[in-house]
Amino acid sequence: MFVTSDLTQDPPAAAKAATEPLPEGTFLIAGVVVLGAIMSILDVTVVSVALRTFQETFDATSAQVAWTMTGYTLALAAVIPLTGWAADRFGTKRLFMLAVLLFTLGSAACASAQNLEMLVVFRVLQGLGGGMLMPLGMTIMTHKAGPQNVGRVMAILGIPMMLGPICGPILGGWLVDTASWHWIFLVNVPIGILTLLYALVILPRDDVEPSESFDFLGMLLLSPGLASLLYGVSSIPGAKQEHNTIWTTQVVVFTLIGAALVAAFIPWALSRANRHPLIDLRLFRDKQMTIAVVAMALFAVAFFGAGLLFPLYFQQVLGKNALHSGLLLIPQGLGAVLTMPVAGVLSDKIGPGKVVMTGIVLDTIGMAFFINIGHDPSTLRILAGLFVMGLGMGCTMMPMFSAALATLSHEHIARGSTLLNVTQQVAASIGTAIFAVILTNEFAKGDQTAISAAGAANALGLDQAAAKFGVPLEQFRHLVLKGLEDMGNAFGVVYVVGTILVGLCFIPALFLPRHKVAPVDPAAMMH
Repeated sequence: MFVTSDLTQDPPAAAKAATEPLPEGTFLIAGVVVLGAIMSILDVTVVSVALRTFQETFDATSAQVAWTMTGYTLALAAVIPLTGWAADRFGTKRLFMLAVLLFTLGSAACASAQNLEMLVVFRVLQGLGGGMLMPLGMTIMTHKAGPQNVGRVMAILGIPMMLGPICGPILGGWLVDTASWHWIFLVNVPIGILTLLYALVILPRDDVEPSESFDFLGMLLLSPGLASLLYGVSSIPGAKQEHNTIWTTQVVVFTLIGAALVAAFIPWALSRANRHPLIDLRLFRDKQMTIAVVAMALFAVAFFGAGLLFPLYFQQVLGKNALHSGLLLIPQGLGAVLTMPVAGVLSDKIGPGKVVMTGIVLDTIGMAFFINIGHDPSTLRILAGLFVMGLGMGCTMMPMFSAALATLSHEHIARGSTLLNVTQQVAASIGTAIFAVILTNEFAKGDQTAISAAGAANALGLDQAAAKFGVPLEQFRHLVLKGLEDMGNAFGVVYVVGTILVGLCFIPALFLPRHKVAPVDPAAMMH
């Protein structure tokens, strides 16, 4: 039964609270949190542009170098569930500094890697630190600013979430082109040292109460379960591409093992014998928390799954390099930066419901720009669509987070932010796999020779690719054009699905509160 009593206050009182200034020192603490979040989120995308360089440097296949991404993601999934308990046990300041230290040491180690195996191991070390930074940041900021300001807090934390996927490819492409791949990791070292010193001085001392017992069984079920599940799901696109089926041993075994472990965790987490579960599923008794998590999960599947294919479209169909692909994504970041602060304030004043619904409408319109986009769209169409999506994104993700956290009491904030981050990580991974499979299926319907010719032309140039195929230049030009048309049509279908799924997010958004919802114990939140 949902818990809704004693959680709300009248809208005028809420609006008045939302207009009060943030507590003194909030923005100083926000600087620490944002620096940490930027490191973690930026590193997810900055490495993507160096995958081809890793292949050449370490004489590896694309599947092998993909582990530099997969290892980092699996480490995130494994460590995020532990963050809520560890924050309660050791304090947020100590844990945040430990996470930054692990991430910084992992970055330095990655830059010194002599082979691919070492690089993957050090990327896992990075992920162990990086996975804790975002949920810890949410906890620290919500405790400092108070629940009545949670919308503005989420807007601050949303900055790195918006800019990371955009700036990552730009920064990574520039560093790889002008320096070497080592610098995509070395750049984190001075930022990490600065963040450590900043946190040491600015973050308040931890006032840790007697710690809860640690859920060892929950850890043994959930952490490896999430890692195995995400590994199996992330293997689906490669299996479909290489074996023309998703039912490979690698996919099926890891997915089933992961799903079984996660499923076994659920009754254990809800049992009366487990007083302090690793992830507190009892939080779903809160109606607002449940609705916000459902809306966020569906949105993450649709938006991140389809959105991550934009750089691929720019490179494979439009022939852009990694740096230019990143530059094309700038309007999306600008749109988010424009609306996110306003959305945060409005979410605190009037509740997140109307703000999120507006954002979903904008996201749906923006993604609709890419339906039937083909192989030769105008630059204006691309930039306009991404800008509108950015406007919607700024009104959507962080208000959903704020809606979920707003009714939680002080002692539940750490567990709530951990639950949100686990949900987002799993949903985004599932969305990425779904859309990659749809794209692979659509590619398979096209002329494979023409698609291969288009790929070769992008990689080698028209003349060299024609010589490699042994086809006269003019004939090869027509073959490339056919391949680009087939690929463009495939991406157009993907964005039809993406538009529909983003639009469906409007349904759970209808049930988000359209007035300010107060926490159970506002005074306690201000500790």
